[in-house]
Amino acid sequence: MSSPRYKLRIAGAIAALAMLALAASCTGFFQNPTVSSITIDPPNPTVGFGPGASSVQLTAAATFNDGSTGTLNGGTSCTGSSVCWSSSDPTVATVTTGGLLTGVSAGTSTITAASGSVTGTTTATAAETVTTMTISPSTASVVDNGSNSAQFIVTGTTSSGNQTLTSLVTLTAYQNGSAVTGITCSYDGVQYQDCTPESALVTTGSQVFSIVVTYSGYTGSATVQATLTVSAP
Repeated sequence: MSSPRYKLRIAGAIAALAMLALAASCTGFFQNPTVSSITIDPPNPTVGFGPGASSVQLTAAATFNDGSTGTLNGGTSCTGSSVCWSSSDPTVATVTTGGLLTGVSAGTSTITAASGSVTGTTTATAAETVTTMTISPSTASVVDNGSNSAQFIVTGTTSSGNQTLTSLVTLTAYQNGSAVTGITCSYDGVQYQDCTPESALVTTGSQVFSIVVTYSGYTGSATVQATLTVSAP
C-alpha cells in the first residue's frame, strides 16, 4: 500500500505537470494588441513658414484590436507601438520621425502616420502669417441659374511681401448674420474661388449676400468680405 508521503509526492508532481501544461497552452494566447486605426492630432493643422514661424507637434493616437487606446512613438521600424511619419510634398511641409511638422512653402501636403499596414492621414496647410487680406472684386453679381459663378481672388500681406492666398482661404456666404448653405464657394484649381448659388436660391428680384474670407493665418481683427448680388433668372 502506498504511504501518505508517496501519495503527496505523486499529487505534487501531477500538479506541477498540470501547471506546466497550462503555461505551455497559454504561450502565444496572451499576445500584444495590434493597431487597428490611427488618428493624427491636431487634425488638418496649419503651420507657418518663413522668418519667426513655429513648427507644430503632431501625435498619432492609436486604437488597438482589443479596444484599448494609446499614443504611438515616432521611430523607423513602423511596427508595434512605433509609427513612421511622412509628407506627400516635402516642398510644402516636412515632418520628422518624432512628428514635428515644419512649413516650407505655401500649399497643402498629406501627412501620413503608419504602423504596419495601418495608416492615418491628415491635410497640413503651410502658410505665412498674414497681417492684412484683400478680396477682389469687392462687389460682384451673378444670375442664379445653378451654374453661374462669381469669381474672387484673395491676397495677403506677409513678412515676405504680398502673396496670393486664394487656394488657402475659405469663403462663406452670409446673409443677415447667418451662414447661407445655398451658395458654395470652392477653389477652381487655377486662381479663383468660385461662388456658385444653387438653382432657385433667388426666385424673384435679387438678394445681397456677404462673402466672408476665413484664413487660419490671419492675425488682423477686421472682417474681410465682399458683396455678392444674386439675381433671379
